[in-house]
Amino acid sequence: MTAFAGCEVEVNNLIISCELRSVNHRYCEMSFKLPERLRSLETDLRGVLSTGVKRGKVECALNCKKQTHSIQDLNIDMQAVEALLSVASKIEGKMQSARPFSALEVLVFPGIQQESEADVNQLKTEISELVHRALLELLTVREREGAQLSLMIEERCSRVKELISAVHQRMPQVLLNLREKINKRIAELVAEPDFERFEQEFVFVTQKLDVEEELDRLETHVTEVLRVLDQSEPVGRRLDFLMQEMNREANTLGSKSGDKEITNISIELKVLIEQMREQVQNIE
Repeated sequence: MTAFAGCEVEVNNLIISCELRSVNHRYCEMSFKLPERLRSLETDLRGVLSTGVKRGKVECALNCKKQTHSIQDLNIDMQAVEALLSVASKIEGKMQSARPFSALEVLVFPGIQQESEADVNQLKTEISELVHRALLELLTVREREGAQLSLMIEERCSRVKELISAVHQRMPQVLLNLREKINKRIAELVAEPDFERFEQEFVFVTQKLDVEEELDRLETHVTEVLRVLDQSEPVGRRLDFLMQEMNREANTLGSKSGDKEITNISIELKVLIEQMREQVQNIE
């Protein structure tokens, strides 16, 4: 489901922000935008997100920004400085007009400023906790949206039940109209109709028009949809399957119908089911 969450934390003169974005997706797909120094955390962060997200496309973006700090906070790798200056000196010897390094240029060169092992471990821990906090916020937003979607699906299911009841009520009249139509037609064509044969043919036709099985299945599927909506575990894929089954029964109902009203009901059923199916794609 579509949602957004953002958090930040301060660690060792760094301000680290985390943004999570979630959009609809049939499966679970995660992508990460991480600074180079934090690339090694992707596997751990994927594990954090997987504890709460089972379906949807989730993007996790981390940003680091250094705070202003004093010179006492810097941890300089002097061996790296000496190696850098030595290589620079050799290169300058081959240049006609070399410009000397400034101390500030040396300081910003990769690898010159070092973090202690303790700082690195603390950074990993703090970032994992930061992403977890952002995840909880994201899940809260998704749950609010899920509650709204659940209400919408329940309303559509209620309407489906009303339409099923309408078909049940309509069928006796459909069969009565059919009997009268066949009787009238036989009377017009045959002087002495064989009513015993007529009854046999009538039974055969009514069997072809029988939609009780389809209606029973639709009712069963609606009951199952409502039951699944009350579950706390991921239900999106199961609901998607139920929508497919409901659509199949609605199609069969329409193809069997020999009555205009029931045909119209079948069309309305398919519209309702399609509306639910579109929203089910958003449910985890």
